[in-house]
Amino acid sequence: MSDVLFTAHATAKGGRKGHVKSSTGQIDHDLVMPTDDTDKKGTNPEELFASGYASCFDGALNLVASKSKKDIDSSVTADVSFMKDPSDNGFKIGVTLNVEVNGVSQEEAEELVEKAHQVCPYSKATRNNIDVELNTKAV
Repeated sequence: MSDVLFTAHATAKGGRKGHVKSSTGQIDHDLVMPTDDTDKKGTNPEELFASGYASCFDGALNLVASKSKKDIDSSVTADVSFMKDPSDNGFKIGVTLNVEVNGVSQEEAEELVEKAHQVCPYSKATRNNIDVELNTKAV
């Protein structure tokens, strides 16, 4: 393994209808299955993954922008879908990253987003494993 800079820790118990808590206590949530007909409040693995991917990708985007000497303001919304996987009758996820970039042209925004997709740790981890669609909008 490469040189570790830090390690995050979270423990889940009870699967999709259980509880998840990080070692810092910043994440401490009941888990619910959104497709269940219940009044129980909570989050789900896809929402947690979307939060992580969106924040990581926005960080990567700002890094590549600064290295390209571009002054941008950006936001990333990750839509993580839970869906059936016909290849094994199981389930899989897919991601759409909706990226808004202020301060550059549409073409420059698309170039920066593609560069960010090459360096973002979440993009690297998911590459060739799940479908990731990039929607870029210069604003």
